[in-house]
Amino acid sequence: MNISYYDFKNMPNQEQCSFVMNEGRIMNERMVNTIKYVLYEVSHFSVEVIYNTANDKIEGINVYQNRGAYAI
Repeated sequence: MNISYYDFKNMPNQEQCSFVMNEGRIMNERMVNTIKYVLYEVSHFSVEVIYNTANDKIEGINVYQNRGAYAI
């Protein structure tokens, strides 16, 4: 499903999380202590989801517009 960067940014946080989990493609992930950073590709932008594995909660979401070599 295609969605624009701006439409995604205007979604409530819970909807953003659900959309990324269902529609996103994992590009990279890394662990720093109990924090897991997962980078997803969604439509024509990227979303980083920050998980706290100690309490199994999402700590934050960062959304990036793809530019340069990564732009389609």
